[in-house]
This record gives sequence, structure tokens and C-alpha cells, in this order.
Amino acid sequence: MLLPGESHLTAPKARGFSGIDTWVFDLDNTLYPHDARVWPQVDERITLYVMNLFGLDGISARALQKYFYHRYGTTLRALMAEWKIDPYEFLDFAHDIDHSSIALNPGLGEAIEGLPGRKLILTNGSRRHAENVAKKLGILDHFEDVFDIAAADFVPKPERTAYEKFLDRHGVDPTRSALFEDIAKNLVVPHDLGMATVLVVPRTIDPFRESFEQEAVRAPHIDHITNDLAGFLTERVAPAVAA
Repeated sequence: MLLPGESHLTAPKARGFSGIDTWVFDLDNTLYPHDARVWPQVDERITLYVMNLFGLDGISARALQKYFYHRYGTTLRALMAEWKIDPYEFLDFAHDIDHSSIALNPGLGEAIEGLPGRKLILTNGSRRHAENVAKKLGILDHFEDVFDIAAADFVPKPERTAYEKFLDRHGVDPTRSALFEDIAKNLVVPHDLGMATVLVVPRTIDPFRESFEQEAVRAPHIDHITNDLAGFLTERVAPAVAA
């Protein structure tokens, strides 16, 4: 865990950033803080979709949604596997949210812009959602492309095939790349493939997410932990790549 007042943590045998030429970022709860209130809206929209699909009340739909999440990794994958829903319709519905709480983040934009090489977004969400959020943050123009759930043939992280499709699609050498991600289990495969891994955790407890999704987990597959992405890129990454 991060200690009080501590923003960054690097494991003793962590992979560093020298030689990295591709920077890969998850979107939700990684590129924005939880007070942007993006994910709670998406989560509520997914619950509403389940309510409408099965004719359930809110509490029952929520319980079913969480069952799907824990069994399949995403609600979408469960609904595609068992009920053959249209994934594009689902994604359009789930990501129909209010973006007004997302604040422009010039510090993050400058930090990402300063990274040498390519920058890509790898998300279990949709391209449209990623582009809308990144545009509001003021960072969209710094990214070469978005690899979304559709590009992964709707196989979500942390499945190995999702990462392999991403690496193949964009010609990324995993041993020369770094991944920034907010869920610890989503970094296991990338680390096995040779990527440097950074776990991004919230500065304060996010009441809208489960505890395991925001823990500052110390594990062999996690090289670095930060609760301040822009600060980490400026204070830890920039000096390493400049050396």
C-alpha cells in the first residue's frame, strides 16, 4: 500500500522506462480521477440496460450485473454469450453519459505529450467513449489510436488474447512498451509479455467501485504504483527516459 503522503511506489526489481518507445494507457479510472464521475454513470447505464432487458427491479438487476462481471469479466461478454445481444447497441447505451464533470487536465496533457514515441489507448470500452472522454480531458490529440473492445473482438482484458490482438494490430514490441492500468489483475498478462506495468490507484477511496478494484497491490507483476498519473510521468518517467 502507499503510505500517507506517498504518491508513487516502485518495486525493488521493477522494469524501468529506459528504451520504452510505446506508451499504453487504459481509459476508465486511469486517465481521469473518480471525481470526474464518468464510471458511476456508465455503471448505472449498464444496470438500466439489464433492468430493461430482463424486466427486473434495480436491486435485482444490479445483483445480476455484478454476477455477470465476476463470472465473465464484463457484463457485455455475459450478455453476448448467453443472450446474443447486439454489442454495439449495448455500448452506445452504456456510454450515453453526461461529460460535463470531466475537467480539462493540461498537466496530464503536457506529461503525455512529452513521452518519446507512440501513445495508445487500450480500453474495454468503446472507441467513441474513449475519444469523448479524452477530448474533454484535452489529451486526445496526443494519442495515435484507440484499441477498443470491438477491436479485440469483444474479448476483454484481462484475457491474454485481448492483449495479443492489440500488440499485433499496432505492431507493438511488448518489451519496449509500458502499460498504465487501474486494475491490478489486468497487468498480469502484460507483465508476462514483457511490458513495464504501472498500477494507477485513486488518491481517495472511490465509493462507486469495489475495494479490490482500487487497491495499491504489491505483486510481482506490478512494477510501479501511483495515485498521481501526471506527477508520475513528470517525476519518475521523464527523468528515466532522458537519462
